[in-house]
Amino acid sequence: MRISNRFLPWVSSLAVLACAPPQAPSPSAASVSAPSAAVPAARAATGDTVWVLVNRIKADKREQFERFVEEFWASSLKLGETDPTERRVFQHTRVLNPTRPNADGTYTYIFIMDPVIPGGNYDIESTLKRMYPADEAARRLKMFEETLAGEQSGWTVVQSRY
Repeated sequence: MRISNRFLPWVSSLAVLACAPPQAPSPSAASVSAPSAAVPAARAATGDTVWVLVNRIKADKREQFERFVEEFWASSLKLGETDPTERRVFQHTRVLNPTRPNADGTYTYIFIMDPVIPGGNYDIESTLKRMYPADEAARRLKMFEETLAGEQSGWTVVQSRY
């Protein structure tokens, strides 16, 4: 499924960090890679809907994109203190960062809403407006949009029993 620009706001579920409390890595995981700052607490059960969103980011805007995501995620923690649904949206979202550039020089970031939270707000613009005054929300949305190298793509899938 191709997601048009009008669905770019789903990316608000994205993040470089997850808002679940940090979990200690297992000894075997620690020896393989650096410990993660946080790991989402849940995964989809059989039949749950999962969104997979792919964003290509301009090479010269990669740092800006990651800064936006980090700041956005940190601010979401405040919303999550008073809105349990918002907290679950962020707890059930994972972000996969690229290990190298694509052939065209862009970088691909993958966001997985696992599972999608019924009634959850996945609109980045409205979430920003809840976090900041209107002018600051608009500035941050622009900061995000100018990093994109093209249209977001994505898929709506259902967790199998395997």
